[in-house]
Amino acid sequence: MGQVDLVSHTKLPPGLGSAVRKALELLLEELGHGDKSLTLILTDDAEIRALKQEHWGEDAPTDVLSFPAYEPGDPFIPPHLGDIVISLETARRQANQLGHSLQNEVKVLAAHSLWHLLGHDHQREDEWAGFRRVQARILEL
Repeated sequence: MGQVDLVSHTKLPPGLGSAVRKALELLLEELGHGDKSLTLILTDDAEIRALKQEHWGEDAPTDVLSFPAYEPGDPFIPPHLGDIVISLETARRQANQLGHSLQNEVKVLAAHSLWHLLGHDHQREDEWAGFRRVQARILEL
């Protein structure tokens, strides 16, 4: 099964980290990448805002950032896919707006970011199908 290393830079609600980590590991396995690993970093708006500013030049918080360990399209996918960074502050606001739990929101964001780490993007509407599929599936795991 895929290995997800969890790093917390903020206080986590009980059970959140382990539930998201387990679901991500199962999703990695289902997607045929059970031999891969990634790092999931749960943080706050200040840290994710600083990362977005540093790497994308945008001075605003966001919900999730993906940092792939390779260039999508490379013939070799390394054992470590990369890093997923999620702001729990933004995720909590979004969960409240959408009327579901913080845990479900973090799972959806993690699945979305994993799909990016696997080389997918959503520049066109037809590219969203894969994102929607993995985001729905992780909630079942």
